[in-house]
Amino acid sequence: MRIGLVGKPNVGKSTTFSAMTQTPVDIANYPFTTIEPNVGVAWLPLLSACACSELRERRQEAGRLDPTAKDDPREGSICEPNSGSCSGHRRLVPVTLVDVAGLVPGAHEGKGRGNQFLSDLARCDALIQVVDVSGSTDLDGNPVGSGGSEPMEEHRFLVEEIEAWIAGILRGGWGRAVRRVQAEGEKALFEYALTQLTGIGATETHINIGLSGVRSHHPDSESASQWGDSELMTMSSEIRKALFPFSVAANKADLASTGAWTELEHEISEEGGVLVPTSAEAELALSRASAAGIIERRPGDTGFEITAKGEGSMTEQQRNALQSISESLTWEGGGLFGLLSQVVFGTLSRRVAYPVQDESHWVDGEGNILPDAILIPEGTTAKRLAYEVHSDLGEGFIRAVDARNSRVIGADYEVQDGDIISIYAKT
Repeated sequence: MRIGLVGKPNVGKSTTFSAMTQTPVDIANYPFTTIEPNVGVAWLPLLSACACSELRERRQEAGRLDPTAKDDPREGSICEPNSGSCSGHRRLVPVTLVDVAGLVPGAHEGKGRGNQFLSDLARCDALIQVVDVSGSTDLDGNPVGSGGSEPMEEHRFLVEEIEAWIAGILRGGWGRAVRRVQAEGEKALFEYALTQLTGIGATETHINIGLSGVRSHHPDSESASQWGDSELMTMSSEIRKALFPFSVAANKADLASTGAWTELEHEISEEGGVLVPTSAEAELALSRASAAGIIERRPGDTGFEITAKGEGSMTEQQRNALQSISESLTWEGGGLFGLLSQVVFGTLSRRVAYPVQDESHWVDGEGNILPDAILIPEGTTAKRLAYEVHSDLGEGFIRAVDARNSRVIGADYEVQDGDIISIYAKT
């Protein structure tokens, strides 16, 4: 899964990226600090307790495991993750973040880093737009102190650029498409649009959504041969909403006036997205302090604890500064990780599944307990899960077993959130 961080230049995208991935990147107060996209991993906490909490309880009840010791560094977790970590049954799973080069007006015509920006979006499942709600930069990303672009203006220009980009792809062979429609009927239009937009991730579902939007908004346009820019832009807009769902990190909220992002929040919510106010600089400072071992703060935590190392090395001034930073993050929504969680588990409807080899002991072939926690789309079948684990398992799929109750399940079984599944396949 890939989530794109997008926006105009100089709004704090790279700061946001670094705060969430602990990846050092160039951060500077000028446009186009990011030229090539930065790619990193954010470790996202699952919404529910790791399945190892249930396994621990079973083993304790059977007398095969002692209760959690007070000094247990993992606070009771017994799983052995191949990636991420688990402590206190709080499992962290990887989500790929892409910090894309800043977008300026006219990007779809090649201005700024437009073509590079737009092509970098193609592999993203959803977009988080980082918006400067303080108004300290203009639309081109130049610092102006105050009185810069409005949050709504900033959002709408980016949406319009992406939709104009999609429309431009459709226009690439429009004359040829119209001739095919006249000769072969409306099915030719569907096939043309799918061929043109497959490269940016569009599927048959996206094309159908776009065509339905045109029929709804332009009922008098009976044939594509009658379409003009209005119909093409409507189709592009509907496809964009389905293909690149938007949520917003309302950045620099600590410098913004009251209600600065209210209008934008309403618009994002109407499209099914989420807006969360934050300060990327504050979250980055806490992230760096955590990485240095000065404080104990896991992804998604609102507060922190000073470690023994921090107690011995920090000055009173540094201690007060960290506390002040933490107290400034008082908005609802859980900050950057709260936003990411809502995008992954809400907007994208991802669920977690635990594939294992041995359904009796919940281990893989090496004896590792619950080694994988895989994020899957809602509606994923047991056979599709097998493909997610390994293509050979999918191709040789025979059956699967629900490890909680040893019940055999078929290829079409819809995997539920938190399911522990053992897959049997031809070798």
